[in-house]
Amino acid sequence: MKYLTPKLAAMALGALSLVGLLGNSVHADTCPEVLFNGEDLTGWTVVGSAVWRAESGVIHGGQDGDPSRWGLIMTQESFQDFDLNLQFKIDEHGKYNSGVYLRHGSGESRRRGYQINIGRGAADEPVGLYRDEWLDKGDATDKYRRVLEWNHLRIRAVGPHIETWLNGTKIVDFTDPNPDPALLKTGAIAFQTYGAEGHDGWVQFRNIRIVDLSENAE
Repeated sequence: MKYLTPKLAAMALGALSLVGLLGNSVHADTCPEVLFNGEDLTGWTVVGSAVWRAESGVIHGGQDGDPSRWGLIMTQESFQDFDLNLQFKIDEHGKYNSGVYLRHGSGESRRRGYQINIGRGAADEPVGLYRDEWLDKGDATDKYRRVLEWNHLRIRAVGPHIETWLNGTKIVDFTDPNPDPALLKTGAIAFQTYGAEGHDGWVQFRNIRIVDLSENAE
């Protein structure tokens, strides 16, 4: 009999937990693509001065002792319409926040499109949909986010229609009435972090899986 190492056991447990949360989020005959192999950052590109590393099945990002550091880690693969599932955990401090950029430009350091913000509702940085302004504040009162624990986030983006679930509850259902065509094209999935209020913060992601819903997907 083969025994799981603590690292593999933790990854397996996380994956099982994620499957339970997914429920019927994707068709049963659709196999999600795993975006993070749990070992290293193969398939990802880092932009900016924030520090990103793979640790025990987790992508860990933050300022690494220097609050002035900021930046992104993004997939080298591009997606247009998709159903993305992941788990996140974030530092609990003031306005320190992170986010998931949707259809982001490859290699670009600044957000150009839609973002699912990840932060504290109490600091007006809720888990919700943002572009150049709030489009939907989602979990504005931190009703569904679990403080300093793993949270399940699901993002479904089909054209200008963006839906988001936090720990199984839908918190965003927004259709852009006048979308910029450039923001509906293929782009990377990116995670963001920067030090807010002079704070050296951290954010973690794991169990990152995606189903490509684009018509031209193989």
